[in-house]
Amino acid sequence: MELNFIQQILVVLVAFLAGMEGILDEFHFHQPVIACTLIGLVTGHLIPCMILGGSLQMIALGWANVGAAVAPDAALAAVASAIILVLSGDFGAKGQASAIAVAVPLAVAGLLLTILARTLATGIVHIMDRAAEEGNFRKIDIWQWIAITMQGLRIAIPAALILAVGAGPVRSLLNAMPTWLSEGLAIGGGMVVAVGYAMVINMMATGEVWPFFAIGFVLATVQQLTLIALGTIGIGLALIYLNLSDKSGSGSSQGGVANSGDPLGDIIDNY
Repeated sequence: MELNFIQQILVVLVAFLAGMEGILDEFHFHQPVIACTLIGLVTGHLIPCMILGGSLQMIALGWANVGAAVAPDAALAAVASAIILVLSGDFGAKGQASAIAVAVPLAVAGLLLTILARTLATGIVHIMDRAAEEGNFRKIDIWQWIAITMQGLRIAIPAALILAVGAGPVRSLLNAMPTWLSEGLAIGGGMVVAVGYAMVINMMATGEVWPFFAIGFVLATVQQLTLIALGTIGIGLALIYLNLSDKSGSGSSQGGVANSGDPLGDIIDNY
């Protein structure tokens, strides 16, 4: 489908906010489930984009910056794949699979833009250091805005380029994909989701958390429960866990450091 001028401006604005939030991390506009939903909202295709965002969010759960290793760019993956889905006009299973398949290589390619932006930001930090030595706070503010704007353009420019290509070439490219390739990409996308979710479970799995995970996994299969009901149950389980952690007598203290058997909880408590 073709987007009008207002819709294109709003899409680029969402992309710009997603790029900034990749650094600010305050409103989480860079998260796929939010970025795709916003693009679906401004283009009039909310539900398909929400489904796409949820699928991409499951993949991005396993992406994290570890030391010097930079994770794939979830913001670029979400924005670009949502735009491609809308322009293609195919909101069925094939269109979703194609968009997800395109998202993963785009996320990896986005690392180049991320590295470029962070390299330039290093020079900006030195400029701000010199401004601080001079006591020039206005100059510090200006360069702060320049740096964060650069992060927004990191996503907004690729989004604008995809919009400039238009719906025709995007639709032709997706329609040219043979069935075996689109089905294979759908299977691969599902595997990536499973791997990302497994990575998260592996990081947070402890003897204290597994029972709650099992309960939530079973409750999620009950189709009569709404998202609000599942969220309420999740809050209740979290409160039960916190109360049990406070009243548990199994935890011991070694050198002033708690050791309750829940490493993540111990780190948060000692922070």
